[in-house]
Amino acid sequence: MVSEQQVLAALHDVAGPDGKTPLAQPGAISGVSIRDGKVYVSLSVDPRQSAALEPVRAAAEAALRRLPGVSVALVSLTAEKQAPPPKAIPPRGIAVPGIARIIAVASGKGGVGKSTCAVNLALGLASFGWRVGILDADVFGPSLPRLLGLTAKPETEGRAIKPLAAYGIKAMSIGFLVGEEDAMIWRGPMVMSAIQQLLRDVAWGELDCLVVDMPPGTGDAQLTVAQNVVLAGAIIVSTPQDLALIDARRGIAMFNKVAVPVLGIIENMSYFLCPHCGARSDIFAHGGAKIEAAKHGVPFLGEIPLDSAIREHSDVGRPSAADPASPHAEIFRAIAAKVKEALAERGARVAPKITIG
Repeated sequence: MVSEQQVLAALHDVAGPDGKTPLAQPGAISGVSIRDGKVYVSLSVDPRQSAALEPVRAAAEAALRRLPGVSVALVSLTAEKQAPPPKAIPPRGIAVPGIARIIAVASGKGGVGKSTCAVNLALGLASFGWRVGILDADVFGPSLPRLLGLTAKPETEGRAIKPLAAYGIKAMSIGFLVGEEDAMIWRGPMVMSAIQQLLRDVAWGELDCLVVDMPPGTGDAQLTVAQNVVLAGAIIVSTPQDLALIDARRGIAMFNKVAVPVLGIIENMSYFLCPHCGARSDIFAHGGAKIEAAKHGVPFLGEIPLDSAIREHSDVGRPSAADPASPHAEIFRAIAAKVKEALAERGARVAPKITIG
């Protein structure tokens, strides 16, 4: 089993930013985490020098991978001190090569079924012939491995990580690299750096759309995605009751501040149909998300019922939208059709590819 002392010794052989001083100096390493052969290291840097220090980060990862017993090595560049964001944050992200559109699926709070909606939306878009990928950006509570029934570990291709595939879509999650019960005890800067690497250091290939399953809330992780990539739009998932809608409003406000268009709102757990008698019950009220969409002038994308079949399919890694005969698949496809139409109207923003030789 690899120890922290071995990690620090390996990093001592890596030259720091000046090309001479060993990297493993006081203040340079802000965090080390080791679990079952997986090593995660955070390097404290001046954010203005992050691009220039990329070779140092890559050399540190290579040194750690050479240690006996290390199966995964991830080195992140983090900035502990950052200026507070302005009231209105202009977009400054750049496109990811090969990906035509990136959309975020978000919620103001947890427990509203956002990840289930994100996966089924991705499958719905793929059913129209689009090449689709999905990124699980929830580092603390990754759901993608369970929702897609994926247990394999990603392979690497040079410095890039190869995404896994299920039901015709490509997928990446920190959950593929750590155990399902492992606790990710990371500071905010480590989380932000990890999300950036999952976006840019993955061999996504050519995609018509990448769906990003955002963590709940409106914090650092959400701003990292919104500011570091060109988002074609965002989708808000909410349940109908007032308590959830309050947080949905915060999500809409956040995307407005970072100049990301809101493509619409989905009302999840909209109503319940008894499987025995067929009677309908509005357990969490009904129609609140549709009213909220009208208030904010954004599209209402549709209603998804509270149904045990959706939960059962999610728990065993067979999303409802993967079964064309499922009545719920048709609901998700209808929502995906509206999203596809909205994205097509906005056009694609593909980053140019650089060819040498």
